[in-house]
Formats: sequence, C-alpha cells, structure tokens
Amino acid sequence: MTDKNEKASEGPVFTIQRIYVKDISFEAPHAPDIFKVEWKPEVNVDLQTKTNQLEENAYDVSLHLTVTVKVEDKVAFLVEVNQAGIMILKGFADAQLSHVLGSLCPGILYPYAREAISDMVTKGGFPQLLLSPINFDALYLQHLEKQKEKQKEKQSVQ
Repeated sequence: MTDKNEKASEGPVFTIQRIYVKDISFEAPHAPDIFKVEWKPEVNVDLQTKTNQLEENAYDVSLHLTVTVKVEDKVAFLVEVNQAGIMILKGFADAQLSHVLGSLCPGILYPYAREAISDMVTKGGFPQLLLSPINFDALYLQHLEKQKEKQKEKQSVQ
C-alpha cells in the first residue's frame, strides 16, 4: 500500500527559488522640457523572454521589458527592467516543461516587472504608468505557431 504523500511527490514539482532584478534603468532624455508639454503619451512596450538551464531541474527565466513613452515625437522616458527568477522544475514532460518556462514563469515575473516600472516612472516625475495585464498563454501559442511556420518553410525549401 502506498502512502498518499509518496503519490503526491511522484507528479511534477514546480518551485520558485528566487525572484530578482537582473538589470533596471530609467532615462528621461528631454527632462525638464518634456514636463511643459501637454501629456498625451504614446506608449510602446517591447517584451522578450529568455531561459537558461542552470543545472538539472533548475532554470533561470528572465523577462525583459522595455517601455518607451513619447510625447509629440519626443521620448519622454524610456524604462527597462530585466526581471528574473530561478525556477526548479522536476518531473515535467518536454511539452509541459516548454509551456511552463514559456508561459507560466514569465506570467509570474510580470507583476514584479510591472511594479518596478510603475515605481521608476513615478519617481522620475511622470504620471503613474500601469501596464495592462498580458496573456502569456496566448503569446506562447503564437510563438509555437511561428515556429511551425518556420519549420514548414524550411521543409518546402529543401
């Protein structure tokens, strides 16, 4: 007869070992003149994720966000955050592991990056910037579709 605790430990294990900031920066190249302009910002967000395997079952996942805000074609501010986490993942099938690293982990890191960006923008003297939530599952599925298309193109060229 098996113990319930033994059965529970047989499944996949996901643990957050550490969440940290790898890099952070804020620039306001046109300050203080930009404060005189009517505040009608144009916001551009660039998001990238990267995963490095540190050792067996340990991964460093980073979410790099660059937010550029322009007013009247001048950069009001540019803020970058590279938010990262060390994640322990055991017992996942390859497809599950890819999904956890490509969707779940960035989704965990995003609120930390979002808060850091909001804090820096406010401390820079600008109105609070709250980035919209992001559906990382949808982004991950788009990424998979692009990979499939690239694979089909490669096969059709050969």
